[in-house]
Amino acid sequence: MSETPDSTGLPVDPADLPYVFADAFNARNLELLDALFEPEAAHVVRPGLMSSGARRRAALPTVVRDRVPITVSLRQVYVVGDTALLINDYVHDGVGPDGTRVHAEGTATDIARRGPDGHWRYLISNPSGTA
Repeated sequence: MSETPDSTGLPVDPADLPYVFADAFNARNLELLDALFEPEAAHVVRPGLMSSGARRRAALPTVVRDRVPITVSLRQVYVVGDTALLINDYVHDGVGPDGTRVHAEGTATDIARRGPDGHWRYLISNPSGTA
């Protein structure tokens, strides 16, 4: 990470957002995970299907409970004003809730926005990348 998030745990550098997300995800910190998204943020569940706002927030506990740990590696970040495009590789590797080995990887293409408080949050989370 390039800069340490401040006392809120939220990133002040867009390049830190995927790493803060991974740490919160692996710790199952639902409060921080939710705070890493704009209230109206959208999550691409799969290509062609998005979940946003209250619906996205309601799904968060199940997503975290059912997923294995994640590691991320930021490929690129492009910033224009208060908007950033983040491209990062991720790997889920571990044992799933049913006891079977899980290994899933991909490249996410995400849009983040810097809020008036100076913190970066996801506006569009797209783990499907370009698919």
